[in-house]
Amino acid sequence: MDIAATTPTQTPGAAANGSDRSVINSDFQTFLEMLTTQMQNQDPLNPMDSTEFATQLATFSGVEQQVRTNELLGGLQQAMSFSNLGDVAGWIGREARAEMPMAFQGEPLTLLAPGNAMADRMELVVTDAAGQALQRVPVPVSETPFQWAGVTADGAPLPSGTYGFHIEYFNDDTPIETRPAQGYATIEEVESVDGEIWLTMPGGVQVRSSQVTAVREGG
Repeated sequence: MDIAATTPTQTPGAAANGSDRSVINSDFQTFLEMLTTQMQNQDPLNPMDSTEFATQLATFSGVEQQVRTNELLGGLQQAMSFSNLGDVAGWIGREARAEMPMAFQGEPLTLLAPGNAMADRMELVVTDAAGQALQRVPVPVSETPFQWAGVTADGAPLPSGTYGFHIEYFNDDTPIETRPAQGYATIEEVESVDGEIWLTMPGGVQVRSSQVTAVREGG
């Protein structure tokens, strides 16, 4: 799978910076011409205040320097983005663990429930693509990975599709917390979007690389 990273010839931000700089340069040139004209035609008996013009000149210079600084920062951000993209390119084909919906295609899915020291019982809540709860499955009170078989109570397989997974925690049968479950899915694509690295999983599920808590060799 190729890495999906497109380097545009000119990004909107770069175009804006170039436009800003052109405007600044034009205004700066106009200011210099006006200053020269006024100096040439000033009244010898009432000379202009040089301090005021010096202040304006310094202000224009400061704005121009800020535009150049913004251009440099924008270029640095883009360079860092593609550097990070190269760092995670080797993840393609491996399995990443994160809080995310997961594509079910008939094979069991590996999930993990974050721990809660107050819980004495936990249930996995499975939802469909619309967020409607489909089933509740008791799971071990542990942070050890477990498998969701993707079958109904009578053993019939659920349809292929993307499902959501949450863990409900109980203490003495009283609900105390609900948290997303973490799952393992194969990384199919790595993409840079607006300076962030996104990973694409089966079923078109996408997560930020910063949300990944573990990466392992594909099974």
